[in-house]
Amino acid sequence: MRLMFQARSNPLAWWWGLLTLVSSANIASWFLLYRQFHDQPGTASSTSDIGLMLALCAAYVFGCAFRSFLPRADVQRICLFDTWLSSVVVGRSVATVAEICFAVQWVIILRQLGGLTGADTTLNAAYVILPLIVIAEICSWYAVLTTNYLGNAIENSLWAVTFLAVGVGLSRLLPEFNGPVRLALIVAILGIAAYLAFLMLVDVPMYVSRWRADLSEGSKVLGLLEGLRDVSTRWVVTHDLTHWKGEIAWMSLYFSAAVWASLALCMAYALDGHLPQYRTEAAVSSYAAPMTPVAGRAS
Repeated sequence: MRLMFQARSNPLAWWWGLLTLVSSANIASWFLLYRQFHDQPGTASSTSDIGLMLALCAAYVFGCAFRSFLPRADVQRICLFDTWLSSVVVGRSVATVAEICFAVQWVIILRQLGGLTGADTTLNAAYVILPLIVIAEICSWYAVLTTNYLGNAIENSLWAVTFLAVGVGLSRLLPEFNGPVRLALIVAILGIAAYLAFLMLVDVPMYVSRWRADLSEGSKVLGLLEGLRDVSTRWVVTHDLTHWKGEIAWMSLYFSAAVWASLALCMAYALDGHLPQYRTEAAVSSYAAPMTPVAGRAS
């Protein structure tokens, strides 16, 4: 660490410093949310405990902070700091738990909003999120163990499919709400659209090009057991910017904007009791109509 900071002109030192600053602010934000909402009456949904959402959010916030404090690139086995905590098996395990918790947050929110509005499209989107992300995590581990970038390309393609479903589910809710809730939905949908564009135009093509380059060079693909030993015992410390160029963009966005989304989901869930007041009159009438008895019908 000292050597990296001695080279003040090294952009990696500044990048790492920014990551740690943002992650520290994210941790502080989570503690503020915990203090505000935990065990506060009337802030949580009647069907689930705000404590669960806070725990899921904590797993993601602290998991991403850990990965930003000790950055590493899994397939390349490179890292910034020489410690066993920088090993790929540790970092990938933390990432897996954090990402599944993030996915569960989305499941809970979509079920909450879909149940409130009776929107089947939103509820159906909630059902596909977790299976897709579990498959994506398996693909990620395959890529990490074998050093085959094709697994990363499939993994990120599955994330794109997942958030396309989330975006559709949120879009279905636009006619149901007005005021700040509709504005929040629009912001979320635009954020998802930007994320999908990044995945399909930058991230997935990057992994595909790496996979093709390895094929053309005849690079060796590790077996699963060989790869497991490799990720547990080998990490290469490098402060060469050229080794990190392909990772800086997605890591910067992931450890900032994605964490803010997790915190926002926690806030949205905690404010569940305030959502009905922002329902549109047409949506409320439409949802209540099937419940209204027909005049003159015998009981």
